[in-house]
Amino acid sequence: MQEIQREALAKTLGKLKTGGFDYLKKITAVDYVSHIEAVYILYGTSSGKTEIVKVKLDPKDPSIESVIGIYKAADWYEREMAEMFGIKITGRKSKRLLLEKWNGSEPPLRKGFIWGNPNYKRL
Repeated sequence: MQEIQREALAKTLGKLKTGGFDYLKKITAVDYVSHIEAVYILYGTSSGKTEIVKVKLDPKDPSIESVIGIYKAADWYEREMAEMFGIKITGRKSKRLLLEKWNGSEPPLRKGFIWGNPNYKRL
């Protein structure tokens, strides 16, 4: 597992791909309130090894560079992160959404999201 700065994401994933991690299994994110973590799970089809790359993001500026140029499979995962966690993916040509237009103020998988009743208050 590697924890890197967001500026090093494309370079790190590019090196890992040429180093044998040729399959992008998943990109997801976790909201820890103090920060958001983008998680990239890679797999080497010839070695059978898995590598995990984590990038900490500031929840006030959750932006990260697109890696579609390295792994085409990143397209849907990046769109999911953008919609569900409010992470801005820079460098994407398509701004197409994955599911539907979101009109809420808070992305649904962020800790601050409140389901349904607008008068509901967290304990």
